[in-house]
Amino acid sequence: MLILRQWGWVCVGLCLAFGPVAACAADTNSLVWHRATDCVDADVQGMALWPLLEKIATDAGWRIYVEPGVTHEVSAKFKNLPSVEALRMLFGDLNFALVPQTNAAPRLYVFRTVRQNATQLVRAPVAPAKHVPNELLVKLKPGADIDALAKLIGAKVIGRDDKLGIYRLQFANADATDAALASLKNNSDVLAVDYNYIFDPPPTPQLLANPPIGPVSLTLDPATPDDPCNPVVGLIDTQVQSLGSQLDPFMLKPLSVTGEACPSTSEITHGTAMAQTILRAVSQSAGGKSPVRILPVNVYGCADTTTTTWIITQAIPLAINHGATIINLSLGGPTDSAILDSVIQQAIAAGIPVYAAAGNQPVSTPTYPAADPGVIAVTATQGSQLAPYANFGSFVSLAMPGASVVYLGGQAYVVQGTSPATAYATGVAAGTKGAGCLPWTQIQTAMQQQFAVPAK
Repeated sequence: MLILRQWGWVCVGLCLAFGPVAACAADTNSLVWHRATDCVDADVQGMALWPLLEKIATDAGWRIYVEPGVTHEVSAKFKNLPSVEALRMLFGDLNFALVPQTNAAPRLYVFRTVRQNATQLVRAPVAPAKHVPNELLVKLKPGADIDALAKLIGAKVIGRDDKLGIYRLQFANADATDAALASLKNNSDVLAVDYNYIFDPPPTPQLLANPPIGPVSLTLDPATPDDPCNPVVGLIDTQVQSLGSQLDPFMLKPLSVTGEACPSTSEITHGTAMAQTILRAVSQSAGGKSPVRILPVNVYGCADTTTTTWIITQAIPLAINHGATIINLSLGGPTDSAILDSVIQQAIAAGIPVYAAAGNQPVSTPTYPAADPGVIAVTATQGSQLAPYANFGSFVSLAMPGASVVYLGGQAYVVQGTSPATAYATGVAAGTKGAGCLPWTQIQTAMQQQFAVPAK
């Protein structure tokens, strides 16, 4: 497919252009590793060596080995230091060696004697699953009475979707919630029951002083309503701001599951960055003109803080009912939800491809919903290699560029991670569909060949 080969070449050129990006943005956290710029901010006092190394393993995506028995107390305060200079400040009189790897994350050796003695692996801690306190989600068999069931287990129904048979229950305390979870797992009327899991906020785009490329250039090819060859991307994300006079025609009227009407803001949102990333991919894969449109569905509210399983289960059918023919989920978490999976499986069964982010930790453990059956999981590349922070699990289907240049109000930003990689993949698929009306399965097969996951 010529379109996909052309897009693949452009991707590589774009990724390689991200070496000399702008200086790091400040952050109020005690230790912040800015992967897009390889700079570090730190304000730590009396921090032990092991938790410091765990923090670096998580944030930098490196594989770290330390000499057994080595201790060190870290006190340092600085901003915008390149990573090697930052390590010198943090480690003091300790020795270290940062060794790049081919098709793998860099290795950091920390030692007091010789490097060969740095043999103890520092594993990035796995974040525990977070869920809304005192809430459960339940999916019932057709004909089951949720109100009678809620009364039986002492719950209050605070959210209901009778069409899907999915309900949100609230309990008096954690003990009552856990007892109900155990009870419902053995109830013959219950198809699935889960906590209402929390998804962390998406990454914030960073200012970019010297952008390697300009704004997206794309012309709308007037779409025929309900034409299956004219894709509509359901963008399940934060609110999307105006993209300007050239790109706004590609945006359909936004929807919100949170019920909030968000005021305009001058700070670029993650949803805005994903929308532009999708359209840049559409432009490259469709030759600068396309009927693709984007349907934004806000699942984060106005604060762009967190979202939940319940909200996402409502957003996907809402997008489909309003015309979405392909779904973009640039989000994810560590815990599988049978409730969310059931909603996604209905979409896939209806012929709607679902693209989801594989996760921004260099591990092989699954991220959900990317690891759910049938979902097209997308990880990130940096140049021609797997990005050092990117998930490389067996569930991953594609690898796409992990950095995207976006614009708001004439200012350039860069957003990095498997989120923009997912948006790239969605845009390539949608743009190819709009250009040639090929079946989704044929497009996906071609993309898996063109954008195969690099060897770890």
